[in-house]
Amino acid sequence: MIGIRTARMLTRYNAWSNKVWFDAIAALPAGEATKERKSLFKNMVHTLNHIYVIDQIWQAHLTGADHGLTARNTPDHPPQDELWRKQQEIDTWYIHWSDALTDAAIDERRSVVLIGGNGVSMSRGEMLLHLYHHTAYHRGFVGEMIYEVPGCRPPVTDLPVFLREVPQN
Repeated sequence: MIGIRTARMLTRYNAWSNKVWFDAIAALPAGEATKERKSLFKNMVHTLNHIYVIDQIWQAHLTGADHGLTARNTPDHPPQDELWRKQQEIDTWYIHWSDALTDAAIDERRSVVLIGGNGVSMSRGEMLLHLYHHTAYHRGFVGEMIYEVPGCRPPVTDLPVFLREVPQN
């Protein structure tokens, strides 16, 4: 479905985009990132926490490990700076993982059990595509919340912007 070059680009795009979003959230006026809003995850940081939790779940699926999680988010979120540190660690893991991929490994199918209990068979490439789309989708939630802050606009992290700012080899 996707090749290893695309997998490597997507992991780097995701890490770059996470940095842009975390920087944008950090630049907001005090209290705005954790201000309760009408959103599924109640605030910006808790939404970013959901993205991180899902990154952990799919990391486990990719490696065949048990993630030990029973929900798609935690009841509370860690402080923003701690969450950013954790996100950087897992982003680095994904980049290193993609750098070690082979054509055979990216196409290998794995049976996984989703948090809701349903099972599915997916290739590692399909898992990575899901993760990419999931993250982009929920960043949109954060973007909507940023628009609620007077005078603020969400960052632009479209793939063409990444490709312009971070040339690929």
